[in-house]
Amino acid sequence: MTFEKGSLILVDYTARIKDTGEVFDTTIEEDAKKHSIHDPDTRYQPKLVSVGEVAYPVLRGFDEALAGATVGEKITIEVTPDKGFGQRDPKQVRMIPIRKLGDDAEKVTVGDTIEIGDKKGIIRFIGSGRVQIDYNHRYAGKTMLFDANVTKLLDSPEDKIDGILKNRFPTTDEEIAFDVKGGEVSVIVPAAILRAEGLQIIKHFIQADVFKFAPTLEKISFVEIHANKAQKKPEEPAPLEQKAS
Repeated sequence: MTFEKGSLILVDYTARIKDTGEVFDTTIEEDAKKHSIHDPDTRYQPKLVSVGEVAYPVLRGFDEALAGATVGEKITIEVTPDKGFGQRDPKQVRMIPIRKLGDDAEKVTVGDTIEIGDKKGIIRFIGSGRVQIDYNHRYAGKTMLFDANVTKLLDSPEDKIDGILKNRFPTTDEEIAFDVKGGEVSVIVPAAILRAEGLQIIKHFIQADVFKFAPTLEKISFVEIHANKAQKKPEEPAPLEQKAS
């Protein structure tokens, strides 16, 4: 079974550079620890992908191969630069006076990623009062291999909503809660992000995604539950001490 355009699927993968074997990305926490790229702030879970769509995009070569995969099939996908991060452009490598880095001039080292004028680049060389910055993507010109496994096709409205919420809400899976009745879905906003910056934007993208991928639904509501922290529970009486007979 291949996936139609717009199908929502969950994919586990570990990505490496073909020439060097360097693992640079994974959805699997054990692999992240094994290859010393573990980030404690990252939520390791299967990636939500909308096949052939831009809503939840992946590299073009990866997307094209996933379209022909099946659930549970473990495959290795080769992504060449033209369908990955592009070819290296020598014009994107610049040499500038190190003083332009300001307060960061004494802190940076070769290999660091810095941002100058809203552009991110990688420091390739430091010396003689100058610094060479490479504005190409770190993996431009590289062929990559993705060891992938499509773990699930999100087919029902409930599965799709669950996948969308887990992708959009920056919380643990245990804090995701919603209810579907007829053509309406009610989403509980996790308490941990009730005051988070950008919450309105998050809710906007959720409702847009829900209506796009579950078009039979007519309404979506977001429920915010605020507890009265000033109201304390009555203290339980201390247990009576037993008298010695």
